[in-house]
Amino acid sequence: MIVLWLYAFVTRMAQGYLRGWLRERGERGKEMRGRIAERRGRDATIRPPGPLIWLHAASVGEMLSVFPVVERIIARPGMRVLLTTGTVTSAELVERRIRALNAVRWIEHRFIPLDVPVWVARFLELWQPSAGGIVESEIWPNLLRATHRRGIPMLLINARLSPRSFRRWRRLRCVAQRLLGMFVEIQAQTEADAERFRALGAKHVTAPGNLKFAAPPLPVDEAELGRIRYQMQDRPRWIAASTHPGEEQLALEVHRLLAPRFPGLITVIAPRHPERGAAIAAEISAKAPDLQLTRRFLGEAPPPGGIWLGDTLGELGLFYRAINIVFIGRSFTVGGGQNPMEPARLGCAVAIGPRHENFEDAVEILQQAGGLTIVQNTAALADFVARMLLEPTTRQAMGEAGSRAVDRAGELPELVASRLIAMAASRR
Repeated sequence: MIVLWLYAFVTRMAQGYLRGWLRERGERGKEMRGRIAERRGRDATIRPPGPLIWLHAASVGEMLSVFPVVERIIARPGMRVLLTTGTVTSAELVERRIRALNAVRWIEHRFIPLDVPVWVARFLELWQPSAGGIVESEIWPNLLRATHRRGIPMLLINARLSPRSFRRWRRLRCVAQRLLGMFVEIQAQTEADAERFRALGAKHVTAPGNLKFAAPPLPVDEAELGRIRYQMQDRPRWIAASTHPGEEQLALEVHRLLAPRFPGLITVIAPRHPERGAAIAAEISAKAPDLQLTRRFLGEAPPPGGIWLGDTLGELGLFYRAINIVFIGRSFTVGGGQNPMEPARLGCAVAIGPRHENFEDAVEILQQAGGLTIVQNTAALADFVARMLLEPTTRQAMGEAGSRAVDRAGELPELVASRLIAMAASRR
């Protein structure tokens, strides 16, 4: 097809530019400088013997959702997994998960090569996966065509296609049909997603559910959890989690509204990007110089009353267990939302703002179960937090309802793992 041929030609010609772009990203900390070669498909590793299933999860959320599948694959004798990601943050989390599972022998992590034909070819020639799975919507034409030419069966896992993306793809329906037809199966999150894929010409589309609903609880250091609970004692507290620029100011305003009613109130702010911690602290201190503020990144304990900045990586599991009233960010000043299932799974009472289109299904399920509240503005969020603080039985009931709703998806990882293993066996 001409469009795909042109795309391949352009990406082949752009190699020089992309090398420089990768170097520049490495200098800014957006790539691991010692591993940039992986982004060009270069790797001195020797492929381990036996069946190898390759899973690609672009970022943190996708990686967390697919890890239960990884665990079930490596539980089968002789099975190994190659897990690729595209961001530094997700790579760091993968490495920690591998060590926590004591699975260094069975799981390899690499950065996905950029979608340049020769770089993709190097990657596939080295690893020669028995089968592969791509999580959600990370479809790179050169990579997908290369797997198809090599006879590597591919599964699109936890696939989603928003109405906006569907409208864009519909303009290139022939291209979409060709690419989607290279998957052995497409496992959509919802029946609505499945219908949109079918409307683009995809075959073998199922809708078994959303893996993000079946992810394991976020990890926690139990000793550290006990220490933080001791530090906070019985002080009233809530958390604004996964916040984006502007939402820290919202959390500060809620704190100011509630602090007179709840002496010793601790508001925890955990930004989605912890590297913003210093800037957030400076902004809050400038706007509220009399307010006590401490930073987890600096090893500081929560204040006796004020703002505790949770500007560390990978500790939401700790915060959610210590603070069971949760607001999910990226849902006010910017849109899309973050995953509300993570705190719901841990029995938290959850609120989210009006802009949560990336998690509509999760929000709807939790809201219908009575485990989540949508708040439209600062005053509504303050009312939610106040009610949860004043009515512990309501808070507990809300947390239990959300937890039950999440638990219903527990069988999905085994289903996905079994499909991938069967695909790998078909190539032997």
